[in-house]
Amino acid sequence: MRNHVGIWIDHKKAVIVQATDGRVTTSTLDSEVAAHPHFGGQQDGGGEKKYEERRSHDLARYYDEVLLQVKAPDGLLILGPGEAKRELLERFVRSASRGKCRVELETAGVLSDGQIAAKVKEHFSMAR
Repeated sequence: MRNHVGIWIDHKKAVIVQATDGRVTTSTLDSEVAAHPHFGGQQDGGGEKKYEERRSHDLARYYDEVLLQVKAPDGLLILGPGEAKRELLERFVRSASRGKCRVELETAGVLSDGQIAAKVKEHFSMAR
């Protein structure tokens, strides 16, 4: 039984496509990470530093939640427009679920769930 997974991710949401023996399922996970506020004027170092620490912890929790959805994949394709894909890859490499999984990164803009599923099928050479 082959388990191929594709994840489109940014800091707002993740779309997870799992393809196991021809059966494809799609799920979405919202991050709940607050958008970056703008700090103006002179800073005493308190507000922005605390915000960055909290955001870092929130993102780590978000990436862990995404990886909990992915059980020991044979192949993993991580897609996305920004840094979230690289951050997720770093988290995955350190996780216990990595095994001998082959992982690839690809930059991709905003895609519909159907487009993401099609990209995953194409990447892993699955029939449509």
